[in-house]
Amino acid sequence: MSIYDTPTMGERIQGNSYVGRGIVVGESADGKNAVFAYFIMGRSENSRNRVFIPNGKEYVIHPFDASKVEDPSLIIYSPVRLCGDAVVVTNGDQTDTVVEFMQQGKSFEQALETRCFEPDAPNFTPRISAVLFPGADYTYKMSILKSADAAGSACNRYTFNYKALAGVGHFIHTYNHDGNPIPTFTGEPERVSIPNDIDVFTQDIWNNLDENNKISLIVRYIDKESGACEDRMINKNK
Repeated sequence: MSIYDTPTMGERIQGNSYVGRGIVVGESADGKNAVFAYFIMGRSENSRNRVFIPNGKEYVIHPFDASKVEDPSLIIYSPVRLCGDAVVVTNGDQTDTVVEFMQQGKSFEQALETRCFEPDAPNFTPRISAVLFPGADYTYKMSILKSADAAGSACNRYTFNYKALAGVGHFIHTYNHDGNPIPTFTGEPERVSIPNDIDVFTQDIWNNLDENNKISLIVRYIDKESGACEDRMINKNK
């Protein structure tokens, strides 16, 4: 399959009012860059009251208006952290768990064995995570931890391992679409095309996320040879 047979991110998300939080990982079409994107959406005032803030080559989420914070436990975390040359991207404080385990010489999978979905019944929001290992032999992993049933009685854990392919990425998100409760993402991460131009990719995602529910987006292209990074960040709250 060529990249031209693979949907763009815009085509994947267009018209879907609520896919929740999403991670995209892949490689630029010219094979030169390891790529990731992370976005957040929100329906409540508490969820929408957030911005991404860079912290060196890492990112943290802060409240836009601290006076309006109702419950910071599931909305304030570090979505992007580094562990040596590896990059960890997640939708919750499991970012810190993964980095701590990897610093101890343990694996991405071992770290996530200690975590489960979020305790936000009745949605039981899945925890989605990714780790990139940029370089000449670029590989990446993605994971989702989700409730086994409507009662949240058990956690199912799924990990997907990828050898990077030029122009190809994979997209995992917390929800299939809006609802009450919100239906959890199902199936494997969705295949998407990754262009060479970071601005084209950034705008394709941001312009096709639902206008009412989108909050913030980070995109990074990492040169596989030099390790140099180029980032784009958009916050709806300014």
